[in-house]
Amino acid sequence: MRNGIRKQLAYVKRNLTAVEKLQEHPAAQPLTARQETILAIIRKVYDQQYTMYQTKSHSVPDRIVSISQPHVRPIVRGKVNNPSEFGAKLSISLVDGYTTIERLSWDSFNESADLIPAIERFRERHGHYPEAVIVDKIYRNRTNIAYCQARGIRISGPKLGRPRKAIQKMLCQVERADASIRNAVEGKFGEGKRKYGLSRLRTKLKETCETSIGIALYVMNLERKLRDLLPSFSNWLWKSLKKSLYRFCLLKECYVV
Repeated sequence: MRNGIRKQLAYVKRNLTAVEKLQEHPAAQPLTARQETILAIIRKVYDQQYTMYQTKSHSVPDRIVSISQPHVRPIVRGKVNNPSEFGAKLSISLVDGYTTIERLSWDSFNESADLIPAIERFRERHGHYPEAVIVDKIYRNRTNIAYCQARGIRISGPKLGRPRKAIQKMLCQVERADASIRNAVEGKFGEGKRKYGLSRLRTKLKETCETSIGIALYVMNLERKLRDLLPSFSNWLWKSLKKSLYRFCLLKECYVV
């Protein structure tokens, strides 16, 4: 494997040297902006791969895995079929069925640091702190728990340490109820991938990919709003029809008389 990598690095270095010599020729045509960008990305990929070869490592900061999309980073998830995933990492919050993007990054990050900023943004939007936050286990660290307790916010999950036997059964019931509520967040990711194309982004640039993600979540919220308005519209339509039918019956009775 190392012999193969060494040969491939030598081939890339030879080609880069040849390109530089061609550019120095007086009759050489200047490269386009797109070609200059691709050439700079290839040089950076070569430097990263050469560094990993020299240090005998398999990781390097901001490792490029795609020349056409240099902003994409491998994110290790530890799944059986897909140990690493490629794409944007998204952190969302769900309030009354409506989705809000809390953080979007192409680099891997620890989600536990997003809880406090998300709660503060909720306070800015609604004017008060939430009554409870239903979170995953990764968010339940001492900093987040202390922050929520200081502001009277109930955070889902058991307390740190061994629970008492007298309240263990009650805590299990509350924890199961919170887990069922939190399933809505996981369902939003599945809904976005199945119906709104989050699993198959066709755009290439970083900005256009982020715009596509934002549009998909925006449309999801619009669909939710329509589902909320549909019962009210149906009730209004049914009442209007009943009034029209009642007036029609009165007119018909008057006509018969």
